[in-house]
Amino acid sequence: VQLVESGGGLVQTGGSLTLSCAASGFTPNNYNIGWFRQAPGKEREGVSCINSGGITNYADSVKGRFTISRDNARKTVYLQMNSLKPEDTAVYYCTIIGYNYWGQGTQVTVSS
Repeated sequence: VQLVESGGGLVQTGGSLTLSCAASGFTPNNYNIGWFRQAPGKEREGVSCINSGGITNYADSVKGRFTISRDNARKTVYLQMNSLKPEDTAVYYCTIIGYNYWGQGTQVTVSS
């Protein structure tokens, strides 16, 4: 099982980024996949998740700005992030909810 995140970078406040989580060794549409983030000095927090039925959930802090989606053919889960704020700066990870599989993370930095 492997999860590989990509798409992070440096963006100005109000900008957008799309993160990708490429899965291998399992079929992501059969599992609940989540995006988490960890800012310096803070605990890792949940951002969004998509379950096997395609139902999505978002943290209040990102609701209306972030969109999670899944491409079953590409075995990839995406996190579209719009209207980014400095407080969104963190390392973003994807994971299989309920299993201890995590990607290496991708850094998102939002400058003010």
